[in-house]
Amino acid sequence: MSQDYIVIQAEEDGVHVIGLTRGTDTKFHHSEKLDAGEVMIAQFTEHTSAVKIRGKAQIHTAHGVINSETKK
Repeated sequence: MSQDYIVIQAEEDGVHVIGLTRGTDTKFHHSEKLDAGEVMIAQFTEHTSAVKIRGKAQIHTAHGVINSETKK
């Protein structure tokens, strides 16, 4: 299994980054709160299958850059 990294750069205070577990019973297993300008590097592993990002941020992946938005 490839262990891909993503880079999350918060564009506002209070961006939430939530890691989700792998398997038949998906659960939250880790949460971080980033402020504007802070950067987090996350890795998909045998335990982490997904990452949920809440707030305005740039997400850099091997597939390009994605911009998340603030809830309106």
